[in-house]
Amino acid sequence: MRPIRKFYFLPPFLLQTSIWIPCFIIFRIFTSIKISGLDNLIGLERGLIFAANHTSELDPILVPSSLPFLSRFMPMFYTSREKSFYIKSGWRQIIYGGLFFKAWGSYAVRVGKKDYQYALENHIQIIRDGGSLCIFPEGKRTPDGELKKAKGGVAFLSHITGVPIVPVAIEGLFGLSFKRFFSRKHKFGVSFGSPIYPQNLLLSNNPNHQDFEEAAERVMKEISLLLGKNFK
Repeated sequence: MRPIRKFYFLPPFLLQTSIWIPCFIIFRIFTSIKISGLDNLIGLERGLIFAANHTSELDPILVPSSLPFLSRFMPMFYTSREKSFYIKSGWRQIIYGGLFFKAWGSYAVRVGKKDYQYALENHIQIIRDGGSLCIFPEGKRTPDGELKKAKGGVAFLSHITGVPIVPVAIEGLFGLSFKRFFSRKHKFGVSFGSPIYPQNLLLSNNPNHQDFEEAAERVMKEISLLLGKNFK
């Protein structure tokens, strides 16, 4: 595959920056949103891994919109399924996996080889180029609002690139309808936790697939501890 290069930062930067102000206005006029933990990002260099629970199709928009305007962590890049996964997804196949999806900063995880290095090749390069990556360790949206078992990719990425993981807890979006969103009564929040450095993942010198999955579960544990903090 032809290697990606730094000019690919421009489309997601333009798109994500252009929607920041509309999102800021909409979220604060029609909902009660609370963002906490931004102080945990102070002093961190660009090129982080943001690991969030996945409750809604709005999550990829909400995470970058919760950062300050023109944050050094922008643009945000994402892991996604390969385009073939969305063929039977109705209207979603128009957006997901296509040109707009990539312009937004989404790069597919290669499946079928059970090889993290192969599956996440593009994402490794993105981080090494200084890009921030948002990954949903559960691999898909939760069907019932509860946290699910994490896949090991998030731990592998931190291990291989040497960059920290910032746990992110998203609350209030699961099962949200348009009617309730515009009711001006709905509350939701985004919490950024303390960074988890590669050495804190407790990985061995030669970690295997199971080691990465266990480390990813530790990341999910940190996300679970953040849930509820915005609504106490």
